[in-house]
Amino acid sequence: MFSEHVSGASIVFDLDGTLVDTAPDLVRALNEVVEPEGLEPVPVAEVRAMVGRGARVLIERAYAAQGRHLESDDVDAHVRRFIDVYRGGIADRSQPFTGCIEALEGLRAAGATLSVCTNKPSELADLLLRELGMEKYFSRIVGPERAPAKKPDAAHLFASVEAGATRIVMVGDSEPDATCAKAAGVPCILMTHGYSEIPVGTLGADRLLESFVELPDALEAILSLRP
Repeated sequence: MFSEHVSGASIVFDLDGTLVDTAPDLVRALNEVVEPEGLEPVPVAEVRAMVGRGARVLIERAYAAQGRHLESDDVDAHVRRFIDVYRGGIADRSQPFTGCIEALEGLRAAGATLSVCTNKPSELADLLLRELGMEKYFSRIVGPERAPAKKPDAAHLFASVEAGATRIVMVGDSEPDATCAKAAGVPCILMTHGYSEIPVGTLGADRLLESFVELPDALEAILSLRP
């Protein structure tokens, strides 16, 4: 499945929208928080493009879309409630994207080192991957609290790989991933099934993929040029 070129390479994955479709559980938690306040349920389709901006933005935009405004203290309380609700059912409706598990297994078998570089809080990233049985594939799971700075800062990506790693590829789905990879000087693959607010075709990725089935060929093309 994967060629010898991936052996020894460090493949760094974003989480939400790249490895796992988490939007259904995020919208479940969002609606559980805002519906008691008199808001109409927010459709999943409206949330997908906002996932990368975090819980606070999800909540503020849900209110703004229905002509409501929250004071800062109220937003803080809503965020705490959202995180509690989300944590309580973090993998109820979330699933890895089609072909993801097979790709991770193939990469590990071929000798690649895999890690996660996510702006999701680290404890939630740990919990999600553990609940989905995916934690075992990754040598590091690095949320913003485990790095000197968060994406799109290159320091986040470098904190996600072993010291001295040189054959690094970032796999993501949105602008922070593309910008982070560019800042770090590493190739970037973007998945089109993700949560980007900006059309992914405009973000300057080295490869755009519609599914994980295309990942072996994309990595072969990129890593064959980086001995």
